[in-house]
Amino acid sequence: MRKPKVLMLGWEFPPVINGGLGVACHDLCLAMVKHAKVSMVIPKSNPDFVIKDLNLIGLNTIDSRTLKEVNYKEEYKTFEDVHFIPSALNPYYTDRKAAFEIPGIDVESQYMKEVKIGNRHAKVFHIDDLYGGDVIEKVTVFCELAARLALTLDFDIIHAHDWMTMLAGMEIKKQSGKPLVVHVHSLEVDRGGVNSQGWVYQMEKRGMQEADVLMPVSNFTGNIINEYYGIDYRKIFPVHNGIREVKPFRSKSPYKEKIVLFVGRLTRQKGPEYFVDIAAKVLEKNQNVRFIMAGTGDAQSRILEKVAQNRIGHRFHLAGFLGLDKVRYLLSIADAYCMPSVSEPFGLSAVEAVQFDVPVVISKQSGVSEVLSRCSEI
Repeated sequence: MRKPKVLMLGWEFPPVINGGLGVACHDLCLAMVKHAKVSMVIPKSNPDFVIKDLNLIGLNTIDSRTLKEVNYKEEYKTFEDVHFIPSALNPYYTDRKAAFEIPGIDVESQYMKEVKIGNRHAKVFHIDDLYGGDVIEKVTVFCELAARLALTLDFDIIHAHDWMTMLAGMEIKKQSGKPLVVHVHSLEVDRGGVNSQGWVYQMEKRGMQEADVLMPVSNFTGNIINEYYGIDYRKIFPVHNGIREVKPFRSKSPYKEKIVLFVGRLTRQKGPEYFVDIAAKVLEKNQNVRFIMAGTGDAQSRILEKVAQNRIGHRFHLAGFLGLDKVRYLLSIADAYCMPSVSEPFGLSAVEAVQFDVPVVISKQSGVSEVLSRCSEI
């Protein structure tokens, strides 16, 4: 039986990761290559990072001059018919230009870097920080380059991840006629609240309308897609995240106190300020507890201020962004894991904690609550 050929579009992928999306895409690819031929196109890859049976393509390794020589079935078109609503409250761009506008894209943008390939000079997609600066322009340049690259590839289906790759997915569907599957890991409504109506929200809505199948990571997210984006349930098929099995271990803690752990971005969505509130209330009753927060984000300064205001700095640690090995070390010394998210599509970190036999406390607004059994009620 012939294996289906999948063209996957991702935004981050190990070893270049900023959060759970890259880990989820990596593990999904490991599972899918057993059943399909997968080509994963991402903005930035490390040529030394190789996965067996996966065709991993980083646009930072593709010569733009080569892409320009691709013979098109039709002239490349941007989404001139997409109507975006401007918003000054958008976490994804700076004020370098009006981010809700998509002009004709020129691959010779600030994100194309001059490099030497063989004996000639050419340009490749250059991106240092996947989520810094003008992310929306990075997304539109990625769209054009990925769409051009797709014309050189053989595939049966397009599989896009989140809003950063939806534009590329829609364009490739338009030029190829192949079906588009959109895997929804997180939404603007999760990040910005139910009143979000900016560029990213509009892109998500249009991308989900154009998709043939939507795969949110939970029923929780599927309900948000239906309620706040107006998408019919008939094309929503929730698929819970899986996780690679890890052999748990325990390490000797450097502290005599019990340890409560938080791992995640320090943003409104993840509820880090609620973690500080929890710490303050617990420490009022019991000083034999330490709270460790691993992660970075725009709420970091507010967290520091709140810790100082509550006078709990002697029992509260901000560890910053940590790699997988250090996160697993923290799990190996933790006595409890807390995930107080305001809106959590899934919450893979809670499953990682469970793998280490660490009790977890999660919010009701999380997809992972659909797969973790409740052993007791407090």
